[in-house]
Amino acid sequence: MLLFAVLSIVAMEYNSCQSCGIPFDRAAGKGTNADGTANNMYCSYCFTNGAFVQPDWTAEDMRQYANKKLQQKGIPSFLADMLTSGIPKLERWNPKSQD
Repeated sequence: MLLFAVLSIVAMEYNSCQSCGIPFDRAAGKGTNADGTANNMYCSYCFTNGAFVQPDWTAEDMRQYANKKLQQKGIPSFLADMLTSGIPKLERWNPKSQD
């Protein structure tokens, strides 16, 4: 049973970046690991060549950045706030996933 749970976590596929929340079917696509393979957790805006593009950012930094980008694309601020509210809950920002 424990082995099944571990295998399920390892094989988990995400539909969106676990750093910024952008869906993988958007322009960004998946990031890359150090060996050049696709990374299934992070988009190419957040993660390339096995490292985060902004390694020192906090969840709040990412939320503010994403919020600003959405507003630049014409999304009203109240809606941008709603769309970015889940960023702190993504895997990158979850202390348990850092173990």
